[in-house]
Amino acid sequence: MSLIIYLDGEYVPEEKAVVSVFDHGLLYGDGVFEGIRAYNGRVFKLDDHLVRLYESARTIDMEIPLSEAEMQEVVLETLRRNNLRDGYIRLVVTRGKGDLGLDPNKCIRPTVFCITASIQLYPEELYEKGLIVVTVSTRRNVPDAVTPRVKSLNYLNNIYAKMEAKLAGVPEAIMLNAQGYVAEATGDNIFIVKKGVLITPPSYIGLLEGVTRNTVMDLAREKGIAVEERVFTLHDVYNAEECFLTGTAAEVIPTVMVDGRVIADGRPGSMTRELITAYRELTKVDGPLIFPGETTGCCGR
Repeated sequence: MSLIIYLDGEYVPEEKAVVSVFDHGLLYGDGVFEGIRAYNGRVFKLDDHLVRLYESARTIDMEIPLSEAEMQEVVLETLRRNNLRDGYIRLVVTRGKGDLGLDPNKCIRPTVFCITASIQLYPEELYEKGLIVVTVSTRRNVPDAVTPRVKSLNYLNNIYAKMEAKLAGVPEAIMLNAQGYVAEATGDNIFIVKKGVLITPPSYIGLLEGVTRNTVMDLAREKGIAVEERVFTLHDVYNAEECFLTGTAAEVIPTVMVDGRVIADGRPGSMTRELITAYRELTKVDGPLIFPGETTGCCGR
């Protein structure tokens, strides 16, 4: 049975969900997107994802033809039509159909589509054992060229880094910025623990400000854990007490070896495990209900 896709005001079978070959999202990567998760009949942090989507669109001077409230209903209705209570949502807005030139003003109206399906980025055993990652030579885009704060359809920078990771035989890689500071992974944000403090790079050095990243920082503060956004180098990663990555698909996943250096004792740390548990508990109760009237979790948040 084919998936049902939202495309420009209609819900159509996936084989009929087609965009023009003149769409500038396809031709030039001109557009924005969000990856979102549904858990237990709720769409986790949907408001935060929509805020980032509309901020990204504003930065590239693209007006989304739906309000945030209308876009929320698109997400929920697409899940309903696919009878999904748990799954992954890809919400995409392109510049739309234009000509073969670069001029975005030739694109009359943005294209909007929403896909809902299932996803598992990493096997469960890696959440128990931890990831092995490497640092790659591909540097993160500099903010004054293509700002990583915009979650754009142009992901070549990340893809180059992912290719290096695969050549090294590992599932993920750390990317540095132009100055040599740790920025993020190819699709995830990075955290380290030093002297009991949870540290993550600040967004201004050139990284996507992840919804999961911000959620984890909030959870840590609620638990009384000191959290800092500050620059750090690979030296700090190699000598960290703990290290983990965060992302919508990855959630919170431990990292136990970087560039052949074992992190601490080579096992996921206690703070990492605590935050994994807290994050998973929050996914059970946070976000709008997909099917109104259903009861999920124990207490809304």
